[in-house]
Formats: sequence, C-alpha cells, structure tokens
Amino acid sequence: MLVDLSSTERAPAAPAPSGRRAVRAAGLPVCVVLLALLAVASVMVGAKDLSPAQVWHGLFQDTGTYGDAVVGERLSRTVLGLLAGSALGLAGGVLQALTRNPLADPGLLGINAGACAAVVTAITFLGVTSPGGYVWFAFLGAAAVGALVWFLGGGRGVTPVRLVLAGTAIGAVLFGYLQAVMIMDEAALARMRFWTVGSLSAATGRTIVEVLPFFVVGTVLALALARPLNALEMGDDTARALGAHPNRTRGLAMLAATVLCGAATAACGPIVFVGLMVPHAVRSFTGPDLRWILPYAALLAPVLLLGADVLGRIVVRPSELQVGIVTAVLGGPVFLHLVRRRRTVTL
Repeated sequence: MLVDLSSTERAPAAPAPSGRRAVRAAGLPVCVVLLALLAVASVMVGAKDLSPAQVWHGLFQDTGTYGDAVVGERLSRTVLGLLAGSALGLAGGVLQALTRNPLADPGLLGINAGACAAVVTAITFLGVTSPGGYVWFAFLGAAAVGALVWFLGGGRGVTPVRLVLAGTAIGAVLFGYLQAVMIMDEAALARMRFWTVGSLSAATGRTIVEVLPFFVVGTVLALALARPLNALEMGDDTARALGAHPNRTRGLAMLAATVLCGAATAACGPIVFVGLMVPHAVRSFTGPDLRWILPYAALLAPVLLLGADVLGRIVVRPSELQVGIVTAVLGGPVFLHLVRRRRTVTL
C-alpha cells in the first residue's frame, strides 16, 4: 500500500520514547567530533599529504612558505565545505518537511538548477566574476524556479509527485540551456566547466566572507521554522489551533531554502543529493521531529560533503575529482534504493 504523503491532515506524532531521546541527545556531540575529524582530514589530505606539524605551522606560525600557503588554501576549502554542506542539509530537511516528501531536495525540485542557470548567465553575458556578484543572481534564479515549481505543483493544493515532476522538467530545460551556452561560447566553457559540476577547489577567504551572511541568515531562519513546520505536519487546521500560520510558514520555508541554496550554489556550484541523503538518513533515528532533524542535518551534511571532497582527492591522485561528481556517483544509487524501498512514487 502506498503512503499518501500529500494528505492535509495527520495524527499528532507520539512522544518519543526516553531511549530515543537519550540517543538523540548523545548523538549530537558524536556528530561534532566526527565533523571535527573530517575537517582535520580535509586540511591534511590532498595531492601531497601534510603532517600535523606542517598543519600547525601553517595555522599558527605562517611564514609564507609553500607549505603554509597550501594549509591556508585547504583551510578555506574546508570552511566553505562546512558552510555549504550545512546549508544543503538544512535546505533539504526544510523542503522535505514542506512538501511532505522524503525524496525532495533542492536539486530534484530544480532550485539548484535555477541558481546555476542564473549564475552562468551572469558570467557569460554580464561579465560577473566574483562570488559576491554570483550570489544575487543565484538567489534570483533559485527564487524564480522555486516559485514556478510551486505554481506548477498546484500552489496551495501542492502534492509531492507534482512538485518532483515540475522540478525535474524545469531542471531538464535549464540543463539544456546551460549546455547550449557553454557550447556556443568556448571561453564560457573554460570558465565554468569546473564550477558547473560543483567544486570546493576555488574557495578563498574572500569567497567565505562574501557568502557568510547569507548562510547565517538562512540557517537561523531554517532552525526557527522547526516548530511551525512540525505543526504543519498535522494539517493546516491543527497547525492554526497550535498557533502556527500555515501560509506564512510555507513562504518562510521557501525563503530559507532559497537563501541557503543560493549561497551554496554561488560559492560552490550545484552539488546534488547532499540535501536528499542526509535529512532522510537522519529521520531514521531521530523520528519526524524537525527540532532534531535540522540540527543533525546541519552537522552530518558537511560530514558527507567533506568526506566526498577528501575521497575525490585520493582516488585519482595527483589529480582530483570534483566533489559534485563524487556526491552524484554516491547519491544516484542511494536515491534509487530509497524510491524502491519507500515506494513513494508510482507510474
């Protein structure tokens, strides 16, 4: 039997057993430690591995040597991975709750494609060259596609299947546009060929400073929406009785996802499946409560992103695979498994 994920009314979730609450509380520090270990590995591992002493010297005794410069570059890359991973994990969790679809993410709903198309347009036709310039175009593209997907998905009568179909269709059209632009303009192809697959390799301190305010605003907004989104899970009437405002909550949730995806895409390019895999996996041990799902997603999504980035540096040394390629290779089979196991869609 298929589960109707688009139903408007749900029974309130039962309180979590004390054992589950203890596991959830104890798991957050474990995630922090795991994230710290991945961050250290991200700084140390590359085409040439660095020793702890070299990393320490580059961080605290920088004398301008080549080794110190490598440490600085990898540190910027790691920090950007932390921010972008957290943003994608939060955006995925918010969109899955908003659409009541455990297979929703910014990539599948076309939001990343909209941001990517807008940035490529800015680079090719308007001469924009910095992430600080990209970010506004990324927001515009993400917002336009998000609004279009919502409209095509039925507006207030939106259903998960319609959202996914609309997002997939729009994403395919935008992908064709991107390919056409790059084929017609060889210079644009040279500038964008790494950015369009998703990469952390171009991270700099300036990039981080330019996009950091958007990450902060989007993160605060997403976390603040955990309780009202929980209320929406029980239906609009129950949500209103609990003091939530359904339409306002939906609008703010789309805004949070747009800000987070726009910032991540502007800084790193489109990175898919992170926002799908992590919130879905987290839900298996936290339950449906977004007050736990979102913090866990904010910690474990950068674990996945940094892990994929480190793996991409190792498997083809001394070259590297872009992180967007690694997450796509890992995420495709996982997505197919989730579709078969959950049977959330049918033809």
